[in-house]
Amino acid sequence: MELRQLQYFMKVAQKEHVTQAAEELHVAQSAVSRQIHQLEEELGVNLFMQKGRNLQLTPVGQLFCKRVETIIKDLERAVLEVHEFLDPEGGEIRIGFPHSLGIHLIPTVVAEFRKRYPNVKFRFKQGMYPSLIRDVLAGEVDLAFVSPFPDRHDHVEGDVVLTEELFAVLPPNHPLATAKHITLSQLKGEKFILFRDGYSLRPIVWQACLEAGFTPDIAFEGEETDTIRGLVAAGMGVSLLPEMALFQTNPLQPARVSIVDPEVTRTIGLIHRRDDKLPLVAKSFRTFLLQYFGLKGSAATPNGSAKADLGQ
Repeated sequence: MELRQLQYFMKVAQKEHVTQAAEELHVAQSAVSRQIHQLEEELGVNLFMQKGRNLQLTPVGQLFCKRVETIIKDLERAVLEVHEFLDPEGGEIRIGFPHSLGIHLIPTVVAEFRKRYPNVKFRFKQGMYPSLIRDVLAGEVDLAFVSPFPDRHDHVEGDVVLTEELFAVLPPNHPLATAKHITLSQLKGEKFILFRDGYSLRPIVWQACLEAGFTPDIAFEGEETDTIRGLVAAGMGVSLLPEMALFQTNPLQPARVSIVDPEVTRTIGLIHRRDDKLPLVAKSFRTFLLQYFGLKGSAATPNGSAKADLGQ
C-alpha cells in the first residue's frame, strides 16, 4: 500500500468522480483508476460503487476513508513539524474566523504578528459558529476565533479574548439617531435587519429583544455585516451590530447608538482542539494573541472593551 494510492483514494472519495479527481491531481484518469483498483485488490474489498455517473463509497469504504483521512492529516502534521524544526520562524498557520472579524481584527493581528515573523504563511477559513467548531475538530484549522465562546465543550478549549459591546444601528435620519444612548425597548415596532439562522449574532440579538419585552419584526435576513449595515443606512430597518462590524468601508453609513437596557455584548474566544499538540508556529501565534489581548493563559478573563484591546 502506497501513500499515492491513499491520496488518490481520498480525492476520489471527495469528488465522487474519477475524472474530476484526476483533474485536481493533475494526472491521467487511467492512473487514478489503476491506483484505486490496486488498492481494492490489496484490501480485498470494493471501496466504491457506481451511483449514476458518480462513485459512492461503500460502507467499508466509508470506514476506510475515516482512517485514511486521519493518517494523511497526521502525515501532513509531521511534515509541517519537520519544516518548523528547520525554520522555527516559518511555517503555516491555519486559522478560522467568522466574517465579522475579517473586517478589522484578523488583518490587524496578522499584520502585527508578521512584523515579528515575516516568513510565516497563513491559511484562512471563514465560517459560521458550527462550521468553525467542526473545522477545529477535524483538524482543518489549528486555531479559530469563535463567538460566542463555548463555556463547556468536550473536545475544544481556549480563551475568551474580549467582550464586545453591540450597538443599535439606525438610519441616519432616525429620530433616535442622535441620542447618546437608548433602551432596546425603544426599538419595539421597528423593522429589524438581522443575520439569518446559523450566525452567532442572531440569537444574541433575538434574546436581547425578548429581554426588552418584544419579538423583533424581521424585514430582511443577511449573511454579511456590510449588507446589513448598508441596508440600515438606506433606511430599510434597524439592527444591532458589534463595534468591529462598524468600521467605515463605504460613504453610506448608519448611525450607531449605545444600548443601556439590557446591556448587549458578545464574547469572542480563541479555541483549539482539546488535548491536541499545536504546531510550533500555531502555538507561537496563540501566545502572541493572548499577549496582544492582555491575557496570560487558559484561565484568563476578558480584558475590557474591544476598543481598548485594539489599541484605538
